[in-house]
Amino acid sequence: MSRDNITLEKSKKFAKRIVNLDKFLRAKKCNLAISGQILRSGTSIGANMSEAVYAISRGDFLHKSHIALKECSETMHWLELLQESEYITKPQFESMKIDCEELLKLLISTTKTIRQQQLSGI
Repeated sequence: MSRDNITLEKSKKFAKRIVNLDKFLRAKKCNLAISGQILRSGTSIGANMSEAVYAISRGDFLHKSHIALKECSETMHWLELLQESEYITKPQFESMKIDCEELLKLLISTTKTIRQQQLSGI
């Protein structure tokens, strides 16, 4: 399985976790602005990678992958804020953080590889 397919699969699983986190946060009467932000950024990662699968060019693929990377970074910000604001526990945060960091690493590697290929004319 290619790295792109692994990233797509992992981003979809992560999006499901984010949807469940949103349900949990709403049940806890969490600030709706925060839960809405993490829902948007956390599910956007997989949505952008799904679009990247059908990119019309390498540049388009890089663009969608880079957006997914930025959304993943934003999601980490919201996770940290939720934990620091005590909306989620340290173990809940750590579990989500591991998945988010794994996606970040995959997306950084993907975007870096494509940029290097573009620079070398591959």
